[in-house]
Amino acid sequence: MSETLKEKTAKGLFWGLTNNGVQQLIGVVVGIVLARLLSKTDYGMMAMIAIFPLVAKEIQNSGFTAALTNLKNPTHRDYNSVFWFNIIVGTALYALLFFVSPLIAEFYHEPALTKLCRYAFLVIPLSALGTAQSAVLFKNLRVKQQAKAGMFAVLVSSVVGATMAWLDFKYWSLATQSIVYIGLNTLMLWHYSPWRPTFELDFEPVKRMFPFSCKLLVTNIAIHINNNVLNILLGKFFTKEIAGTYSQANTWASKSSYLVQGMVQQVAQPVLVGLSDERERQLTVLRKMMRFTAFVTFPLMLGLALVAREFIVLAITEKWIESAKLLQYLCISWASVPLSYLLSNVIISKGKSGVYMGCTVTLAALQIALMWVLYRYGIQTMVVGFVALTCLWVFVWHHFTQRLTGYSLVMFLKDTVPFAFIALCVMVATHYLTSSIENLWILLVVRIVMAAALYFVVLKLAHAKILEESFQFVRKRF
Repeated sequence: MSETLKEKTAKGLFWGLTNNGVQQLIGVVVGIVLARLLSKTDYGMMAMIAIFPLVAKEIQNSGFTAALTNLKNPTHRDYNSVFWFNIIVGTALYALLFFVSPLIAEFYHEPALTKLCRYAFLVIPLSALGTAQSAVLFKNLRVKQQAKAGMFAVLVSSVVGATMAWLDFKYWSLATQSIVYIGLNTLMLWHYSPWRPTFELDFEPVKRMFPFSCKLLVTNIAIHINNNVLNILLGKFFTKEIAGTYSQANTWASKSSYLVQGMVQQVAQPVLVGLSDERERQLTVLRKMMRFTAFVTFPLMLGLALVAREFIVLAITEKWIESAKLLQYLCISWASVPLSYLLSNVIISKGKSGVYMGCTVTLAALQIALMWVLYRYGIQTMVVGFVALTCLWVFVWHHFTQRLTGYSLVMFLKDTVPFAFIALCVMVATHYLTSSIENLWILLVVRIVMAAALYFVVLKLAHAKILEESFQFVRKRF
């Protein structure tokens, strides 16, 4: 049983890495193309309204994917109830947002947002069609199928978005890219999932799951507010151009972080739920996941901070140079996000959705209050405050995880701090050793190669077990 779970987890991480690796690679290429073709205003227009479809999709989903995953043996009736609930709520939410779009445009003093909102928000009813199918694949750890669906959708949608940007469709290309991605991903989920809905409107299972899922709903809305609070306030109190500058920096930082978080996301909750009755085994698996997450996250994010200026200038041109400094700050906070995500999944696996909700809502309230106080001091001060609070909140998540699992602060620090310290030392050393190089292309390549080599050598000399385990698994796969 232990070997089976270990193999499932390893395969899940592998396909999660493959999926997110391919998606992020495509995202990098297309992101570079779009950033060269589009303006700060185009990105600012989309950044200002990004929060609305995200919140609407969470309301429509209402946390039922996690709720279905937490059920030991969900039935057809459970999935069917969630499917029809999502269809009805998703359609109603789109209709509501369609009519309030002029109010959103008025809030930002930007009349063009009315039509853009009504178009961009089409992702809501499209995603409603795939929630139950996604839950089936997620519950059964069919990560390979989810990976194939995501990779196909991101490839086609990226080509569509880039083509429209080249044809000078401006911000409409970004909106269309999102719509195509959601539509194709939903279609592929239907292709891979064996489950099909039946025409039976029975909402009793939804009512039964709602006490748990409603807390996740509030939590996920708070998460989106956390991630987009700066977009909301920058678009309101500053200009579309400043909102676009921040959006570009946040896009590159989040892409890198999601490479790790998305990989862990494919397996964390299902595996932890499966071990919820075995405290010691769950703690052992959690610590191994945490070490792997730290092993990958810190060099990735601190490495991006190291080459931020060179990457921005060479990839998306000098017009985005103001994003480089913000990107360096944001890399620090996004390095903590996968750790927080893993700790919060432990809380969910224990059925403590109330704790999960309380932590996230409190963070959202503090973020909003802090940003409201700091906005008069400028965007850089706001970003620094945002980063500091996000990083410190990891320890709040850990506090509640410790109470539920016995995962002590000493254990947590042993699992994460060595990788963070080694990565930081490597990046600092690389920075000073390469500071005399003037050619940006040479500087970028040398810094990447040198940092990667130094990180590997130090871990090898330190006999890091997670490094050897990772290589062993890769060798088995190939």
